[in-house]
Amino acid sequence: MPSGFVLTQTNDAHDNELLAYRRDEQGRITAIGGTSTKGAGTGTAHLPSQGSVVLTGNGRHALVANAGSGDLAVFALPDDGPAHVQTIAAGAAPRSVAERNGLVYALATGEPAVLGFRWEGTALAPITGSRTNLPDGSDPAQVGFGPDGVLVVTSRGRDELLVFPVGEDGVPGEMSAMPSSGPTPYGFAATPSGVLIVTEAFGARVGQAAASSYRWTGGGFEPVSRSVHNGRSEICWAVVTPDGRFVFTTNFADGAVSRWAVAGDGTLTLEDAVAGVTHDGTKGLRDEDVTADGRFLYAIDADAGELHGWAVAGDGGLVPTAVAAGLPASVAGLAAW
Repeated sequence: MPSGFVLTQTNDAHDNELLAYRRDEQGRITAIGGTSTKGAGTGTAHLPSQGSVVLTGNGRHALVANAGSGDLAVFALPDDGPAHVQTIAAGAAPRSVAERNGLVYALATGEPAVLGFRWEGTALAPITGSRTNLPDGSDPAQVGFGPDGVLVVTSRGRDELLVFPVGEDGVPGEMSAMPSSGPTPYGFAATPSGVLIVTEAFGARVGQAAASSYRWTGGGFEPVSRSVHNGRSEICWAVVTPDGRFVFTTNFADGAVSRWAVAGDGTLTLEDAVAGVTHDGTKGLRDEDVTADGRFLYAIDADAGELHGWAVAGDGGLVPTAVAAGLPASVAGLAAW
């Protein structure tokens, strides 16, 4: 099992590759190289999603959504770097994928739907009856697992959170839709205690970025903190530290990483609107992830063609540790271990 990888995809329209970087104990990164996903991306900049590259919970596999070829690539992660295992059909234009306890769900956006898979040995197999179509006009951004293993999808087009219970057979139950606290819900992350933090891009209006928190009640999500603004623009991606104390969000339009605190009751508080920065006031900052040990945060700045890293202090402060250049403008997704 690897001790330190940072992964992203080129999203190339002809031969999409998973790019791998080795992380050392100081958070510095060294490029390993690219490995073909045996599929294609869109080839365009700014893939509109969160979670196009993810790690399984045990850190043994990486999953990559090939939005151009309509499939999902599976990689094993031995110590010497990613090894392609499988590429499997995943609907039209999959842009987000999630894994929990061996259950995998992909978000197809061309004909909006979620599709489920299970491991059979070292490969994935489709779950019969798992494909569930999403409402017309959903414009979904992310699929992920929330508390009690419920499946959550952010619907930017309808300003809703779509929630599905998942049975023991892996098949989603009846969908419930709840209004988002603010417009354009995009990315989200869940704390270990069951609090869901959702970013709100507010229709890309300048200075209107916000995030909201929701507490799981066992039968649904209940809003706690509604649309807490950070004064930045086009907030889209969110990650939670493993201890659930902090949330880091990235603001695409102005290069800032914001830090938020999450209280035990789910209350969300903005602590630092500019906890980290790539190029202040410049567009391009997007996908991010925090390492499994909570020590480091990484994010890609697509317009600058860079991968940035920070050490996470005990108080949530960010200290720059790494910058790698030379990434393509189409780069998307990020997973860190």
